[in-house]
Amino acid sequence: MSAAFASARAVAAKSGTAPASTATASTAPASTATASTAGAIPDSDRAAYRAALLELARADRRIWCLDTDMGGLEREFEAELPDQYVDLGIAEANLMTVGAALARTGLIPFVNTMAAFASARALEQVKIDIAYHNLPVRIVATHAGLSGATYGPTHHAQQDLAVMRSMPNMTVMTPADPAETVRMVRAAAYLPGPVYIRMGRAATPPVYEGEQLFAVGQSVELRQGDDVAIIAAGAYPVLFALEAAQQLSLLGVEARVLNMHTLKPLDEDAVLAAAVNTRGIVTVEDHTAYGGLGGAVAELVGSRHPVRIERVGIEDVFCDRPGTHREQLAHYGVSPAHVVAAARRVAGAAGPWSPFVG
Repeated sequence: MSAAFASARAVAAKSGTAPASTATASTAPASTATASTAGAIPDSDRAAYRAALLELARADRRIWCLDTDMGGLEREFEAELPDQYVDLGIAEANLMTVGAALARTGLIPFVNTMAAFASARALEQVKIDIAYHNLPVRIVATHAGLSGATYGPTHHAQQDLAVMRSMPNMTVMTPADPAETVRMVRAAAYLPGPVYIRMGRAATPPVYEGEQLFAVGQSVELRQGDDVAIIAAGAYPVLFALEAAQQLSLLGVEARVLNMHTLKPLDEDAVLAAAVNTRGIVTVEDHTAYGGLGGAVAELVGSRHPVRIERVGIEDVFCDRPGTHREQLAHYGVSPAHVVAAARRVAGAAGPWSPFVG
């Protein structure tokens, strides 16, 4: 890391940014962790993120964009702020090390790659260079879950939440829609320590209407209900949870829906309230049912207030089926129908829970 660190210091000095020895980001000049969203929002998490990043970087020269030939950032970011942009090519491990070195000089780097590569190919550098030193590197990972679709298993990220959630010092978040992406990026910019933000690739329907507040580690109750709690994380899982809740209502089952946009730190109060005040919990995620949101909820509830839990997640297999993101999810165990089936079991039956449904 020494060569990258020396290079980063030289770059920072040239840009006029004073080196710093602290491992945490400085206070935001004019934003808070509960910033609201204003103005037009793009229709995909990825596009919304890029717009928010550029907005932040215009106001704060410490915010840099580190790219790995992701496509588009050179047009959207480098064209306007070339002194705050570096394209490292398809070299994800180097991306993490350079990001760590820049963070050590006092900069706030947002490093950009696909979730599969951030959580596997570059994991050693994430662990040793970033998390171990508790550096304020913001790892922005797209193509999460099965959103890489026809790119195949090499580009799918079914295990990244489990990996990043287990990393000391790491904050882990995933937005429900583009508007929440903007709020999340604004809040993440000035958090202490490393942050992992996972998002999909293509456009998804909005979840929220109007202005909303965002707080790291504080889930959002999207629907009230006392029969069963559906806890979801990510764009399609939250949409599936809401659609399932509507169908369940027609069957006489009222479902509480929580958008658990932050997996670490988990909103323990909301999860435990769901366990206490409903017959049980269904978790929904674009991720394997092992170790992600379902794992986090089961770990907490199992030790504090055991209730029946059904985890709706991607089956424990690699996805080798062609199709769209939504088609692949449905084939491998994640859809509104899977959520409805799991919720009916939770609301109407006792006994041991199962990690998969359908």
